[in-house]
Amino acid sequence: MKNVRSSLNLNLDLSLPPSPIRPLLKKLIVRGLDAVDAREAVGRAISRNGEELVIGRRRYDLRRYEHVIVVGAGKATASMAQAVEQRLGSRLQGGFVVVKHGHVVPTKRIVVAEAGHPVPDRFGRQAAARLSAMAAELGRRDLLIVLLSGGASSLLPAPVAGVTLADKQRTTQELLRCGASIREINTVRKHLSRLKGGRLAELTKATVVTLILSDVLGDDLSAIASGPTVPDPTTYQEAVGILKRRRIWRTVPQRVRLHLERGYQGLVDETPKPGSSLFRRVHHLIVGNNEAAVMAVAQAAGKAGLRTLVHRSALTGEARDEGQRFGALARSIVQSGKPLQRPCCVVAGGETTVTVTGKGVGGRAQEFAAAAALEIVGLANVWVVAIGTDGTDGPTDAAGAVIDGSTLARAQRLSVDLKDALKRHNTYPALKRLNQLIMTGPTGTNVNDLYLLLVL
Repeated sequence: MKNVRSSLNLNLDLSLPPSPIRPLLKKLIVRGLDAVDAREAVGRAISRNGEELVIGRRRYDLRRYEHVIVVGAGKATASMAQAVEQRLGSRLQGGFVVVKHGHVVPTKRIVVAEAGHPVPDRFGRQAAARLSAMAAELGRRDLLIVLLSGGASSLLPAPVAGVTLADKQRTTQELLRCGASIREINTVRKHLSRLKGGRLAELTKATVVTLILSDVLGDDLSAIASGPTVPDPTTYQEAVGILKRRRIWRTVPQRVRLHLERGYQGLVDETPKPGSSLFRRVHHLIVGNNEAAVMAVAQAAGKAGLRTLVHRSALTGEARDEGQRFGALARSIVQSGKPLQRPCCVVAGGETTVTVTGKGVGGRAQEFAAAAALEIVGLANVWVVAIGTDGTDGPTDAAGAVIDGSTLARAQRLSVDLKDALKRHNTYPALKRLNQLIMTGPTGTNVNDLYLLLVL
């Protein structure tokens, strides 16, 4: 399949002072994104030989199916849809996917709609209704290909009876603001939805094949996109416990509390669980993940002559805390040559969190970078990069940021208070003033974040 990377906006403005490091950083970032290009990943997973469709290790005789339909949701699903269209050609009867506003790429047979992320909106509700209707119409002699990538949970809001879209919006906002993990958020979402937590698989009688570009560390199928075609091991009891433990039980809408309480009491059907017979006709395949991006960057760094270390575990804590630790690691390398000597590159992946207070503008990658900048003050030839692979870090147009040992000094000269920006979660304006934002535009993929430490 022809590489489509050239069609994406990857003229990355790394916003660095004149330095030979800029071309190197661009090479590393692009290599990481190339490794998880959504269209390429799906193209590698699917092949067709006449009437035989091969998806991963499974083979499907297309003569057995009256209709082949594609549905999906997520930031990268339009690019994934392009690959499916190319493989199936005229055998594909049609389809429908929904992406985040601004993440549309052209398709031929599959309709692409846009909706809100991370807070669901009315466009997502309309998309969910259309997708549900298409799936429900299919019978046992049909094949339904489901495409999922990061963002799908927000893009397919289908509230249960008695809960409004506004209720789900407010609940999502409260969960995001309190720093809940993606698993916690999705546990609550599943129990407020008519599609998540295996409900989409329950809705259709078709054979279902789900292709997944994973944005969940560890690739837990039940967590990715809130598992619309996967058995759900979580319960109403857990959902209630999360809201209470995060101290937002009384701040979410009353209708949400009532529904979850009814489920807790056994008055509402649970989501379909592991062992349910309906999943015998449902198959899944992960086509790309964060690890693939991390390893591609590490390989590229090694080829560039750098000693390379892949961080032993994914970064999942508070963004500022993880950024501080990354900065401390840089100082250790400079001062003692441990855990490795310069020139070197440390690569990590992950999905950090930000517990928001106030009304600042920023994202977890920008917060990570700003915190690292405070730790590497005065260190020469040290750079820290944090980037969201989807190209949009939080509710901003930046993918992330790159900082160095002189960032704080430049901030002081320009009267930019980086410490205050971190305190108020307002890193975007500060880093923009410093000209240190990474801009890519939508990348067509979404596999969490990449973090790079370079000590030359």
